[in-house]
Amino acid sequence: MRQSIKQLYASYQDLKEQEVSFFAWVRTNRNQKEFGFMQLNDGTCFETLQVVYDRSVIKNFNDISKVRCGASVFVKGTVFLTPNMNQPFEIHATECHLEGDSLENYPIQPKRHTREFLREQAHLRPRTNLFNAVFRVRSVAAYAIHKFFQDKNFVYVNTPIITASDAEGAGEMFQVTSLDLNNIPRLESGEIDFKKDFFAKKASLTVSGQLEAEAYALSFRDVYTFGPTFRAENSNTQKHASEFWMIEPEIAFADLNDDMELIEEMIKYVVSYVMRSCPSEMNFFDQHVEKGLKARLENVCNNKFNRVTHEEAITILKEAKVKFENTPDYGCDLATEHEKYLTEKHFQAPVFVTDWPKDIKAFYMRLNDDGKTVAAVDLLVPGSGELVGGSQREERIEYLLKRMEEVGIEESAMDWYLDTRRYGGCKHAGFGLGFERLVMYLTGVENIRDVIPFPRTPKNCEF
Repeated sequence: MRQSIKQLYASYQDLKEQEVSFFAWVRTNRNQKEFGFMQLNDGTCFETLQVVYDRSVIKNFNDISKVRCGASVFVKGTVFLTPNMNQPFEIHATECHLEGDSLENYPIQPKRHTREFLREQAHLRPRTNLFNAVFRVRSVAAYAIHKFFQDKNFVYVNTPIITASDAEGAGEMFQVTSLDLNNIPRLESGEIDFKKDFFAKKASLTVSGQLEAEAYALSFRDVYTFGPTFRAENSNTQKHASEFWMIEPEIAFADLNDDMELIEEMIKYVVSYVMRSCPSEMNFFDQHVEKGLKARLENVCNNKFNRVTHEEAITILKEAKVKFENTPDYGCDLATEHEKYLTEKHFQAPVFVTDWPKDIKAFYMRLNDDGKTVAAVDLLVPGSGELVGGSQREERIEYLLKRMEEVGIEESAMDWYLDTRRYGGCKHAGFGLGFERLVMYLTGVENIRDVIPFPRTPKNCEF
């Protein structure tokens, strides 16, 4: 049986002066002539384990003293408690063998590396404290999301990655084709003849699974998706990536208030779950990434989220004694500086902004009685700005058709979607949460490239 460092930390007091054995990778190795000290990590927990090896005990002492960072080793030894040291226990080795050597040019040396450098070593960066912690939190957060929805009897729906519809109407999609790009078939008009393509129509990578999730919500009532989405947006900001993961729940017989209650409950659940499950990682982030991170997250869990309309938010911004670079206006979107002011200065807490101008929102959002705004909501949080976007969906087919016409969406292309309104339609709502944005919020890491294992951004498709 393979023992792990996590298991040893969980039961070291019961293992006092007992023999244990395990495999791990070397973080550091210091030789002091008669003694050597290795810091080892096996990936099962954040903590490293100190191994002491003695020349008088270890037959291959000289070989082990030369083992480099990054190498993998097998260790057998005795557990000794060290309550007065930085670590609660250590292993006094009786055997130590090299499993896999590490060359001298190993990039992840025991020194401080910039995150820019580590992005170039994305296949090795999980061996550093920062990325070890980030990707464990990502894993735990993903599980928490599934557990939250499964415990509430939501059905998990796998929506298509290849699609012929643009849910957002933005048009910034990656095209999928099997056509010979050196000899593209064209119609007499000069347009591409997509009937000769693999799907016999123009196809792209999905930007959202929402529309398909709506169809399933109108059969199962409560559903959610959790999968990859893609945006061919030539943006190089810290918050944008070309490939990312989205959580998109849909709830039938529900309005915008129900939607906001679900958002708040889910965010609080996931934050609490991660803080309970990853105490070492969260302490690391709080000390080395963002001072006060834990207090900020605890504040989210312990307080009711505020609610304002878009009009009220703009009024707050206009009345603020702050000179914004982007002047807030009633018919316009909120800039990052506006979100920052609302969450960190005015409310000092998360805030739902509702009832947005219809002209800056998607076609499927329910038109309010004023004819100018839609039943949409953005959740803004301190430190990150927009975290969640959602809406009550337009269930009235005549309003939906009119909105589609206004934005130039062909009825024939969305006939299947319109069927969900023709046959037993009902009020329903949902939201989208960018998973990487959530991981950034949980860890304090500011760049989306540092919370995705192998980031895909403009002009970057390595590994």
